[in-house]
Amino acid sequence: MTSPEAESLPAAPAPEEPSQGAPSAAKPAAEPPADAPGPADAAAPTDAAPADPPPRPEERLEKAVRAAEQALIEFEIAVETFRVEVENFSRLHHQKLGPMYTRLDELDAQIAEARAARTGDAEDLRLAREARARVMPMPGVEELFHGWIDSEGLSPEGASMLNDQPVRPPQRVRPSADARRLYRDLVRKAHPDLAQGEAERTRRDAFIARVNHAYTLGDEEALRALTAEWEAGPASEEQPPSRSEELYARLEWLAERKEMLTLVAKRLEDGAIGSMLRVAQDDPDGLLDQIAEQLLAEVAGRERELAALLE
Repeated sequence: MTSPEAESLPAAPAPEEPSQGAPSAAKPAAEPPADAPGPADAAAPTDAAPADPPPRPEERLEKAVRAAEQALIEFEIAVETFRVEVENFSRLHHQKLGPMYTRLDELDAQIAEARAARTGDAEDLRLAREARARVMPMPGVEELFHGWIDSEGLSPEGASMLNDQPVRPPQRVRPSADARRLYRDLVRKAHPDLAQGEAERTRRDAFIARVNHAYTLGDEEALRALTAEWEAGPASEEQPPSRSEELYARLEWLAERKEMLTLVAKRLEDGAIGSMLRVAQDDPDGLLDQIAEQLLAEVAGRERELAALLE
């Protein structure tokens, strides 16, 4: 006769003859350990584990804000990198090629004057006066103050002069690959938009200003020192959970700043220097050499033309 416990279990194949020492089918089995799974446990479905708590309503919005913040930082890095290249190209263009442009203006004036002296024509005399006037234009603010001050105020070089700091102009249009890597890593870590309070934002603003200045000069050592300084500084506080209205306001601010940066980038790209840089994206420093060669050829041509007029 089978026991009630055996009848309540599902039918199973007849067991083989138990070996010596194993419990007999007619004898009750030994009590299983307390933590061993029983028949009910074995039959329970695998998805019976407690479900994860539902996500907070703000969770997806918080993720969207974090993603937008990171995207804006990357965009700011790209815009600032291009701004530095435009500024450096403009300065180096003036330093290296300015004398050649001055020489061309002088030759144009001499050619116009020689032609007017030959012909005596009123139109030629007018053109000669205009050409001579272009050689010595009225100096602007930048020329009067040697580039230390402009319409935006005191330049970094001017501030360095007042603070008895050495003034070192950029040596190349595009900072080195190591300088670009150090700069991007620092901005991603220390960007003011990641601050959680006004005090932290002020600290980050001042720090990023130093980072931008070092990057403008392509100063790898300064960027490495700033990296060590940031890593040794106070740790940022964890972002506390935000309410939905605060997150929506944050997204709106990020979108507005992205639009502003887009306009800045467009102005840089549409300018004369930006247009030239787009022509030589891979080697902007080499573009200066190419322009110098072209200007030297133009100078030689003007000198031949003037010599022919003066014969």
